[in-house]
Amino acid sequence: MPEMLTPEAVEFVHELHREFGARRNELLAARQVRRAEVARSGRLDFLPGTAAIRAGNWTVAPAPDDLRDRRVEMTGPTDRKMTINALNSGARVWLADQEDASTPHWHNVIGGQQNLYDAIRRTITYTSEAGKEYTLATDHRLATIVMRPRGWHLDERHVEVDGEPVAGAIVDFGLYFFHNAAELIARGSGPYFYLPKLESHLEARLWNDIFVHAQDRLGIPQGSVRATVLIETIPAAFEMDEILYELRDHASGLNAGRWDYLFSVIKYFRDSGPDFVLPDRNAVTMTAPFLRAYTRLLVQTCHRRGAFAMGGMAAFIPSRKDPEVNELAFAKVRADKQREAGDGFDGSWVAHPDLVPICREVFDGVLGDRPNQLDKPVEDVVIAAADLIDLRSTPGEPTEAGLRNNVRVGLLYVEAWLRGNGAVGIDNLMEDAATAEIARSQIWQWVHNQVKLDTGEQVTAGLVEQIIVDELEAILESVGADTFRAGQFGSARRIFTDVALADTYADFLTLPAYDAVLEAECAS
Repeated sequence: MPEMLTPEAVEFVHELHREFGARRNELLAARQVRRAEVARSGRLDFLPGTAAIRAGNWTVAPAPDDLRDRRVEMTGPTDRKMTINALNSGARVWLADQEDASTPHWHNVIGGQQNLYDAIRRTITYTSEAGKEYTLATDHRLATIVMRPRGWHLDERHVEVDGEPVAGAIVDFGLYFFHNAAELIARGSGPYFYLPKLESHLEARLWNDIFVHAQDRLGIPQGSVRATVLIETIPAAFEMDEILYELRDHASGLNAGRWDYLFSVIKYFRDSGPDFVLPDRNAVTMTAPFLRAYTRLLVQTCHRRGAFAMGGMAAFIPSRKDPEVNELAFAKVRADKQREAGDGFDGSWVAHPDLVPICREVFDGVLGDRPNQLDKPVEDVVIAAADLIDLRSTPGEPTEAGLRNNVRVGLLYVEAWLRGNGAVGIDNLMEDAATAEIARSQIWQWVHNQVKLDTGEQVTAGLVEQIIVDELEAILESVGADTFRAGQFGSARRIFTDVALADTYADFLTLPAYDAVLEAECAS
């Protein structure tokens, strides 16, 4: 099997870092400046300096054939079994996730690259410990691969240039593009990417410049790359037009990254007062006014520009033991996809193969023989800045049950993440890093805004610490002493407590969690 870290591949990654690493660092610093202004003013607005772009008459490049129909997209990490199952799932697209559904353990980073290499060449196989064999289907179309690299904020400490770590995004993109771009094109596809956690059009410009450089450097025709941007941060919601414009020769669409978006809203307005405090995270549905404004603006923006609008995740994991749970959950998934299809989305995400038929049925009913909804008249509605940050109209309230759920799910997810699992099934939901980010951010906000629960009790650090103890005891009883001792619950408790209760808010919990992973690697 070919080695992913050939001298030529590593040099290509190093070259990308030397060319673009400093700009990436400058843009990360600019994020802090912008957030500080939001903390001071309690508001965000559309950029006055880019009004001409928003008003202009321009479109993105036409989509390649294998990205014109995206009615169902399967998401998941790039482990070997998942890679085969996702490609076989019947979905039109597989989001091959090197980001939130994976963890940056080095064996995951390199193993995922190897699995994608083999999948693209149709040589991938897998045999489980029980002896079950997995191979790629030959009787139906395999999903088109769209790879998601890590966000700009994460370093890859295993790859350094002149003593400086290379951005994880550059490592993920560079290795995948170097090894696979020409092969994908030869097979009638192309190097397609999902870009996560962008906060400005300048960050999109950086990606576009990387695409141009990489295509020139390896002799790949310009425009071969296609990028779909996840609008999963609140500042990016104010720059959708600008982001598409910067990527217009390589853009494919925008995605409503709903869970990270909710995390970003809480993070950005965490210290802006009670008007920006949300109720229990599980009570905040996509029908909340500020989320309806966000999704309607996304569809409107995409279709004005000839780009695809991709819906959010259906994270439910079907149970083979409880048909009643399935029946209720399938009804919720169907209603969610019907809302998206009715709003004009061109497709949507699911996290489990058993949800592919439901999503496909809903979008088939709206699309018929059409590949997408780009021909649907653009909704003539004005979404104002105030609509995007109108959190006060969100129904619900903070509850003790919601606080306990935040603690429990946060602890379970961080513990699994530290062991190398980025996609974790909890309570019949497939959770990724956004889950723990929302949970700990909401706790931080409730403590610092002296929020009162439905019980009348105020959320304090002491209350949260007691609930952490309670929930760890419940987890111990649930999983058993041997599993608990063999796990990473001590480290998970420390990290989760720090990011939920420290006076200084950590921008991403995966940063201290990654430090813990590296420490464990060094210790072993």
